[in-house]
Amino acid sequence: MTTVFANRADAGRRLGAQLLELRDEEPVVLGLPRGGVPVAAEVAAALRAPLDVIVVRKLGAPVQPELAMGAIGELGTRVLDEQVLRSTAVTADELEAVEARERAELDRRVAELRHGRARIPLDGRVAIVVDDGLATGSTARVACRVARDLGARRVVLAVPVAAAETLRQGIDEADEVVTLEAPEPFLAVGRHYQDFTPTTDAEVRAALDQAAGDD
Repeated sequence: MTTVFANRADAGRRLGAQLLELRDEEPVVLGLPRGGVPVAAEVAAALRAPLDVIVVRKLGAPVQPELAMGAIGELGTRVLDEQVLRSTAVTADELEAVEARERAELDRRVAELRHGRARIPLDGRVAIVVDDGLATGSTARVACRVARDLGARRVVLAVPVAAAETLRQGIDEADEVVTLEAPEPFLAVGRHYQDFTPTTDAEVRAALDQAAGDD
């Protein structure tokens, strides 16, 4: 029987307990907005680590937006799923249009979520990238690459639940992947939560403020 988490905070507490051995390495915990941040906040609390975000955006196929043909992240980072691109016959112009739209939204999100706060430096540190689940892995891959580009010496991807097939394919951008559940077949991340209410930008900002000790 696959574990069902009460909510993202519950999942984060369980994930944090699994990662306690990393506490002495003084990691930085990086949540993927929006849904990964409540999970990451609990991990950061368990590890007594600083909390930050890496903003990413899925590149949805033009005729099937829920299908990820890749993802983009901060620093202009991009990863593409060549198999999806071939199967959907997406043209270069169509890809460029989707990326331009999502890049504008990513830049807006960065400004909205950080609201003037400086990024926590990753040079030479262990970065723990956290999301609420791993399906195709596109956004996780780009987030791990961003962490690496920002100077992290080791990148750990940590999620409460992950698709077994994605884990078999591997997340090369991470040095290690930690997950509590890897069900097969995998239907959707939300199936593993009793409460999968969408996280708001305000909740992300509040989590970052609380972790930073802001009033």
